[in-house]
Amino acid sequence: MQLTKLREFLDSRHIKYLVISHSLAYTAQGIAALTHLSGKKLAKTVIVKIDGILAMAVVPASAHVDLDGLRALTGAQVVELATEREFKDAFPDCETGAMPPFGNLYDMCVYADESLAENEEITFTAGTHRELVRMGWDDMERLVNPMVADLTHHHPAVVAA
Repeated sequence: MQLTKLREFLDSRHIKYLVISHSLAYTAQGIAALTHLSGKKLAKTVIVKIDGILAMAVVPASAHVDLDGLRALTGAQVVELATEREFKDAFPDCETGAMPPFGNLYDMCVYADESLAENEEITFTAGTHRELVRMGWDDMERLVNPMVADLTHHHPAVVAA
């Protein structure tokens, strides 16, 4: 089972979590719809390259990573999305594109959008395209120690006349 590394890590630290199984889905928005979760409450892990080094940007499923903002935050010269080919070998225990936001298990820095910290819980893909893990935000923050900042594009609200 793909969750083994993550489960062992959480269990060894006596963390309470819930595993949610669902039918096969590949996109964060598809998973959110399938599991009846708001796209704001489901976190997706986006792999980026910061000056050529792989890192995780964890944002709500309904959002896009602001690469320019992440570049400014990190002081990097170049921040870009990593291709699956560039990162798939970094997660040997995960299906491609289903990495949990635990960079500490994969020797990667983690940046988390501040909107996720507003929730008591975080729900994320956990190594497969069929399972999610839900756990307390405080536990995730304590274990992963992400840099929490504004990482997403903000679109101006449209006001109906």
